[in-house]
Amino acid sequence: MSNDYTAWIGRTEERFERIAPGPLDRLSATLDRDDPPFADGAEVPPLGHWLSFLPNERQSGLGADGHPRRGGFLPPVDHLPRRMWAGSRISFPGPLRVGMEAVKRSTIASVAQKDGGSGPLVFVTVRHEIGARGGPALVVDEHDIVYRGLSGPAAKPAPQAQQGIWHRSLVPDDVLLFRYSALTFNGHRIHYDRAYVTGEEGYPGLVVHGPLIATLLIDLLRREMPGARVAEFSFRAVSPVFDGRPLHLHGNPPDGEGRVELWAANHQGGLAITAHARVA
Repeated sequence: MSNDYTAWIGRTEERFERIAPGPLDRLSATLDRDDPPFADGAEVPPLGHWLSFLPNERQSGLGADGHPRRGGFLPPVDHLPRRMWAGSRISFPGPLRVGMEAVKRSTIASVAQKDGGSGPLVFVTVRHEIGARGGPALVVDEHDIVYRGLSGPAAKPAPQAQQGIWHRSLVPDDVLLFRYSALTFNGHRIHYDRAYVTGEEGYPGLVVHGPLIATLLIDLLRREMPGARVAEFSFRAVSPVFDGRPLHLHGNPPDGEGRVELWAANHQGGLAITAHARVA
């Protein structure tokens, strides 16, 4: 059954916040980095904007999955309970800095309904622009959200990934997932409630956040090229990754135009996320 969500296209909201150092310090700790403490004026690392302008929904306003109840700014896609971050396309026109009094302007750019192999899908794209109050956008993030039903399999077999010139492996455990959920004030129960994610949504384990994997891929680039400035970054989720099993991060050095290919694979070598960056 099709629902009409066209009224939500073009909706906007604004949030204001001072960019704080504490969350960035805690992200560095979560990533096992040796970064010095962030101070006012320091440049926010790529994807660090995901730690600001967080949802502040009251506890009574949360749905059964731990997310804010549907409706309001985002369309009420109530008939499709599985909700995932499908990908983002991000540009960094200028540096976002700690201590900046910043504004985030969000606009629902599109809502598309499709039929997939596992049933109906709804894709929502939200365009976020972040910058200093009264100034131009310093981060532009086009964020894709996908809604799916419970009728199809929770996870499909993933295509095999190749080995990159850059490579790092780690095991995302439930503590890592909990810390990232806390950093992003993400109440989605698929990332920390094992009984819920296996019993209600049918996954074999806790789902590793797509943005966390994307952040780990950017971290791989930063470890291999410490002085590089990331001008653009995009990622697309291919298949879910679950806790307690090795996650393999891959990348290749930039080509002549500064384009970097990055990807992540699960413990069986199946492709989980593809990503591309451009370094300036």
